[in-house]
Amino acid sequence: MITVSNLGFPRIGAKRELKRALEAYWRGEATPQQLQDTARALRERHWKLQYEAGADVVPCNDFSLYDHVLDTAFALDAIPDRYRALADADPLAGYFALARGLQKDGVDLHALEMTKWFDTNYHYLVPELHAQQSFRLRDDKAVDEFLEAKALGVDARPVLLGPVSFLLLSKTVDGSDRLALLDRLLPVYAEWLGRLRDAGAAWVQIDEPCLVQDLDDDDRAAYRKAYGTLAITARPKLLLATYFGALEGNLALAVELPVEGLHVDLVRAPEQLDAVLDALPPRHVLSLGLVDGRNVWRTDLDRALALAERAQARVDAGRLQVAPSCSLLHVPIDITLETALPFDIHAWLAFARQKIEELRTLGDALNGLRSAHSTLEVARERYETRRRSAKVHRPDVAARVAALDAVDTQRKSSYAQRRIAQARRFDLPSFPTTTIGSFPQTQAVREARAKYKSGKWSDADYDAFLEAETERCVRFQEEIGLDVLVHGEFERNDMVEYFGEQLDGFAFTKHGWVQSYGSRCVKPPILYGDVRRPAPMTVRWSRYAQSLTDKPMKGMLTGPVTVLQWSFVRDDQPRASTCRQIALALRDEVLDLEAAGIGVIQIDEPALREGLPLRRVQWRAYLDWAVECFRISAAGVADETQVHTHMCYSEFNDIMEAVAAMDADVISIETSRSRMELLDAFVRFRYPNGIGPGVYDIHSPRVPDTTEMTALLQKAGAVLPTEQLWVNPDCGLKTRGWPETRAALAAMVSAAHALRTA
Repeated sequence: MITVSNLGFPRIGAKRELKRALEAYWRGEATPQQLQDTARALRERHWKLQYEAGADVVPCNDFSLYDHVLDTAFALDAIPDRYRALADADPLAGYFALARGLQKDGVDLHALEMTKWFDTNYHYLVPELHAQQSFRLRDDKAVDEFLEAKALGVDARPVLLGPVSFLLLSKTVDGSDRLALLDRLLPVYAEWLGRLRDAGAAWVQIDEPCLVQDLDDDDRAAYRKAYGTLAITARPKLLLATYFGALEGNLALAVELPVEGLHVDLVRAPEQLDAVLDALPPRHVLSLGLVDGRNVWRTDLDRALALAERAQARVDAGRLQVAPSCSLLHVPIDITLETALPFDIHAWLAFARQKIEELRTLGDALNGLRSAHSTLEVARERYETRRRSAKVHRPDVAARVAALDAVDTQRKSSYAQRRIAQARRFDLPSFPTTTIGSFPQTQAVREARAKYKSGKWSDADYDAFLEAETERCVRFQEEIGLDVLVHGEFERNDMVEYFGEQLDGFAFTKHGWVQSYGSRCVKPPILYGDVRRPAPMTVRWSRYAQSLTDKPMKGMLTGPVTVLQWSFVRDDQPRASTCRQIALALRDEVLDLEAAGIGVIQIDEPALREGLPLRRVQWRAYLDWAVECFRISAAGVADETQVHTHMCYSEFNDIMEAVAAMDADVISIETSRSRMELLDAFVRFRYPNGIGPGVYDIHSPRVPDTTEMTALLQKAGAVLPTEQLWVNPDCGLKTRGWPETRAALAAMVSAAHALRTA
């Protein structure tokens, strides 16, 4: 019989129960036991849901209070020395200090660096290692959650991040070779697997997603050593899970590793199936990733079934599993909660529960059950209805994209000429200060938005509230002496959702939350059709804010690549085509802002690096259209209009030419968690335009002082000309509170003043 399995499930809960429990604990309003009780209830609910949806095999140890890579580092005792005393005295407090930093009772700890999980919008905490790193098992989370499931009658399969991917996803703080630590790490993994075997686990899913990336000889040797060592230990059977792409040249390596099963992603890379079947060892279990774990569209079940039948013709049914392409962490939980979506769009969507139901249908069809036929017929009808829908296709949008030419991507003059024009217009001091955009979204702001959406407040009521909040924000910025101001974005719920709500081609959910990092959840828009801007989106609030001050006021937009990356994007045309549609809509908005007197316009592209394909051979094609789309959105303005962009939590070394080709007048980047390490790429490349290396980490509640920020700016000023440097936080301040925001920004301005007078 074909087995239906799942690789991972969302953690946060259908109504963000984990988010609320975490934040109550962080505020001191909930005990550690209350937090753990919520976590336990969510795990039980999710295991039950997966079984009810049709899964035969469900995962455990995929749950995390913050991040699964952090969980792995903590379990392996890969804890930097600065956290160790706290982690030993209070493991939960130490765990969250690694994730969020800590500034309390004389303790001042920076958080670990955070970056994107492959090419997703999920952020993981980057483990810090060093040449003398030791490892040991310091917790039994994986075993405990397996036993917890077992006590509930759930035969769950534990999930571990594999040893080689763990090392490759880590960083060494002393420049040493990460893989040189493998010999120290493997005995701990062997012990870990042995404990799971002793607890009764027959199988363990061991995730090695780095196998779909370009590997060198040292990486391949590490894989052979790791699994050769684990093969001779007493352990459960291992399902080696790969996802987010094709194995390609690493297929021979993957199938030679002494494990008992292999999972492959046939959504991102269906073309790899025949090669996998040819190479698969005779007794291996093969897990087919047939349903998209990263997007929300219903599966073309006929196409998925055809792939599965090809595998079934060559692999015994008892060794074949159908599964999502990757963990379902990246999608919401249940589409049935969305009662306000248009009926046709609702019918096109599948969230985590529905994806398991789709897998059940595939499993039943492969097992010869007649009950699957009617379900397949309904799926065909829904798929065809979406393909033919007039909501999806707009001839006017297609014609405008087709008319694009090279002129539409070029600013009128070079940066050197624009800089002179902008200096005349704005007359800014050295080390000009600004922020990235948003200011704290307080409880009062959220309550006002809820009253407006529920009809309790009129348009006039809501506008009056927003005007007061905006003015308060502008006055605060003037008071502390910022040079280029922002309006605070109090009218915006999310940096992508806000724009999607005003563009044709987007739909929105009420409960479609996914985890970005920790307790930070986003509700991605569903980009189902051609994109068009019916009316201006941001001009009203930017114009109002500019009327309150003589200082430059930034207009704030989310860039086309980020709107694309942070939405659930249609899968019926190339992503580049959809991105060009978004870019044209934003171009209209940029020109309207300029016409309204806004002289500084920021077009944020934090997701540009995130969208980079995992294989280097595919980079150029992506970067060409991604940069083109940014330039389409920005290129229509006059020389004296200053275009900013913002990029965060990215590794820039490999994409500096593309970043420079964007030709933004000023780029702001995250650098505080890395202590300005990320600035090195801009220095080596000799980046020519303005740059604002972030001087404090807004993802942590700690408040750096003037001395700390001055030191970071001095570090930047030692390698970049003063005339290039701007001073700003790492990112927007939406998630922070006003007390810490006031203190941090005042310290930031003081740091800039100190350097001006030095």
